[in-house]
Amino acid sequence: MMVRLGGAVLVVEDDDSMREAIERLLSAAGFRCTAYASADALLARGVDEDSACVISDLRLPGMSGLELLATLRERDISLPFILITAHDAPGLRQKAMSRGAAAYLAKPFRGTTLLEAVRGAIEPRPPS
Repeated sequence: MMVRLGGAVLVVEDDDSMREAIERLLSAAGFRCTAYASADALLARGVDEDSACVISDLRLPGMSGLELLATLRERDISLPFILITAHDAPGLRQKAMSRGAAAYLAKPFRGTTLLEAVRGAIEPRPPS
């Protein structure tokens, strides 16, 4: 099934192999995606208002994933934000979620888990 999005999923991951794997996974699932090796690279290019969401690693060169989330919110960019990390620590999930992350995934995670997080972050919720 092809997922239809208004914009691309923005992937911020400094590890080349992980970034490419996420890009392949998203593309295979029907998502358009644009990838960056750092938060600074994403911010330098600018964030399109029609982007679907951001997937960001926590530890990045320069600005961290949490700092990127804070910067986007300060700029009134409320895109859904998924934080991923290989450096899970007590309280980190809560910190990310309290700062506005839509999801938090500790590496290694299943591809299906990431796809579920993306879909959950971008698909409209039925009225309750």
